Amino acid sequence: MKRFLEVLKNGIITENPTFRLVLGTCPTLAVTTSAINGVGMGVSTMAVLICSNLFISLLRNVIPSKVRIPCFVVVIATFVTIVQMLLEAYVPSLHQSLGLYIPLIVVNCIILGRAEAFASKNSVVLSIADGIGMGIGFTFALTIMGAIREILGAGTIFGINILGSSFEPVLVMILAPGAFFVYGGLIGILNKIQEKAAVK
Repeated sequence: MKRFLEVLKNGIITENPTFRLVLGTCPTLAVTTSAINGVGMGVSTMAVLICSNLFISLLRNVIPSKVRIPCFVVVIATFVTIVQMLLEAYVPSLHQSLGLYIPLIVVNCIILGRAEAFASKNSVVLSIADGIGMGIGFTFALTIMGAIREILGAGTIFGINILGSSFEPVLVMILAPGAFFVYGGLIGILNKIQEKAAVK
């Protein structure tokens, strides 16, 4: 149980895929124009992470090492297709909003990286913990970025107007440069916090 919690914490804080490992930056920068998009992309990626980690861990002794990467991609692509179909069927507005970035989860560095570095070498239970931890970490990062960009760029959060009609939106925040400003700012703040914690 202790090891399970350690692996879980690792994905959320210590090795957060977005802020610490700087993986999956393409969807991070592209879809975080709103908090709901961040949540949707994060949860979709987490579902694929958990399922692919589970299956790859189960099959780790069966998959020949020479073809492990193509096998991992096939497993990941299967779950991405399932997630895409579920979104299209039950949350069509979110599916339309995320667009091309849902199928691109297949080549997301986080998922392939965790399959290679963790799931193919560890037990099923720890691989699930890794998938949950990394998924929560990724979802948290995308939601925070999406919320900041949506508040500053539109004056809303999850589509609810919180700053009133007198607020002048900073439109650059919902454009591509805004994503880089927020991402760089958050990484800088987290590095400063970690630096201060290390000194103590």
